[in-house]
Amino acid sequence: MARLKFIGWLFISIFLFLGLGLAHLNIIQGKRYLDLSQRNCIRLLPQSGARGMILDRNGEVIVGNKLTFNVMVLPQDKDQTDKALGAVSRLLGTSIKELKDEYKKGYIVSSLPVTIARNVPMDKVIALEVLKFDLPNIIIHPEPKRDYPYGRLAAHVMGYINEIDRWRLTKLKDFGYNTKDLVGFGGLEEKYDYYLRQEEGGLSFEIDHRGRFRRVLGFKPPVEGRDIQLTLDARVQKIAQDNLADRKGCVIIMDPYDGQIIAMASSPDFSPAVFTDKAPDSISTLFRDTNAPLLNRAISSSFPAGSIFKIVVATAALETKKITSHTSFYCPGSFFVGKKEFSCWEKHGQQELAQAIAHSCNVFFYHIGLMVGPQAIHDYALKFGFSRNTSFELPYETSGFIPSPLWRKIHKLQSWFDGDTANLSIGQGDVLITPVQAVRMIAVFANGGYLVNPYIVKAIDGRDIAPSQKRAVNLSLKKATLNNIREGLRGVVTDARGTGNVLSGLSVSVAGKTGSAQAPPGQAHAWFTGFFPYEEPKFAICVFLERGAAGYYSCVIARRIIEEMVNQGLL
Repeated sequence: MARLKFIGWLFISIFLFLGLGLAHLNIIQGKRYLDLSQRNCIRLLPQSGARGMILDRNGEVIVGNKLTFNVMVLPQDKDQTDKALGAVSRLLGTSIKELKDEYKKGYIVSSLPVTIARNVPMDKVIALEVLKFDLPNIIIHPEPKRDYPYGRLAAHVMGYINEIDRWRLTKLKDFGYNTKDLVGFGGLEEKYDYYLRQEEGGLSFEIDHRGRFRRVLGFKPPVEGRDIQLTLDARVQKIAQDNLADRKGCVIIMDPYDGQIIAMASSPDFSPAVFTDKAPDSISTLFRDTNAPLLNRAISSSFPAGSIFKIVVATAALETKKITSHTSFYCPGSFFVGKKEFSCWEKHGQQELAQAIAHSCNVFFYHIGLMVGPQAIHDYALKFGFSRNTSFELPYETSGFIPSPLWRKIHKLQSWFDGDTANLSIGQGDVLITPVQAVRMIAVFANGGYLVNPYIVKAIDGRDIAPSQKRAVNLSLKKATLNNIREGLRGVVTDARGTGNVLSGLSVSVAGKTGSAQAPPGQAHAWFTGFFPYEEPKFAICVFLERGAAGYYSCVIARRIIEEMVNQGLL
């Protein structure tokens, strides 16, 4: 019995000893051993690859990369971290509070270094390298950063790079995207992010409890993103952008035969570099600006069409045989539908089709619009690609809208009246179109009756992708229809009373249509869409000025662009 008691007390003593030992290790010495274990462990050092470049049609780099240097700190005990932050603060002239805030914001896990300063000048990098002898937890990390050799050029087409947001992370996490990844926002950067983004690499290594390097455990090299070549010509793009200057609007220049976008400028614009430079004040200003500088007006805004829509009405009238090229109406300066008077901007007198297009006579188009009817006008507008996206590569394209009697009845519970048809006939009322749709429409009369699909990406990683995705649709318009409307479009420029006469006298022959689209309150929107040279068209153009007052002012900008293209030998 005594022996059993002895054995029992022995076991109790042993377990008590072990328990006290564990308590000592976990409670009294726990923090010390935790610190040692965290410092004597594996560290991961990310290795950044370069994002794919974006080139123009001639191989000029519009968006590239440049090498920058960031300062990183390996998470260790508080004293070592504070010592490193203090040294970096003194050398860079940055407040210790700012560096600590960056450290707290960037800390994820103890195995990953934390970036505390970005884009450090080379002289500071050299000085920091010297510091590393005494502070081995400081790392100088080279990182490719987005570079814009042409500054703001084609910013809306290119888009910008920023840290991934929660919405995108939720959608893309299954495709390898992680917190704090840099991804594309808007333009090609967003649409082709999958191709442009690099595959990150990294180095895993072991350090001891003093933070000293021991051995490399593994290395995965980074993989660069794929380059994208565009149909855009940087020279023409600059001409278009410079001539828009401080005006609100856009310019599109396109190859009328296959839909290649040669230039697409939207104003006001922005500098994509403010996002890569992480300038919060500049970024906030962009988002608060009521002029919407981030909006690509070429594809993401729809506006009343005004008189450029008369091309659709004239086509419908000729194709349905409601008129011939010699049908004429007298314009006294206004037109009555019932008791309501619809005005014309001038008393034009007797007008045939070509003259009515050249002079933009509202009365003529009120007449033929009522003859054709709203449903046929609606159907021909859809045939020209209005009221639906052009399937252009850039994100956030809007479709515009073409009203019809059925739409009015279903959605507004209202009947359609002849006055609505009169408004529709001159591109007013509920008509909304985009500039890219307008240039697509005018190209039909430059290329002989084909509706092209505008596109801007020519090749990805050297592989030509254009032929497989860009096919024009034959609208099967009568040759006489095309010729009669072409005659009117040429008269817009050559006729002494033509609304685009300011474009006459150029060394290149131009044809097109002006438009002044009423959008109260405020001034009218100004349109010009055309093609040149007239005899053998090489380019289709659309100039749109938001609140530009009259189509004349769009013609002035078109003239300057064409003159500069001639001067630079681009025609």
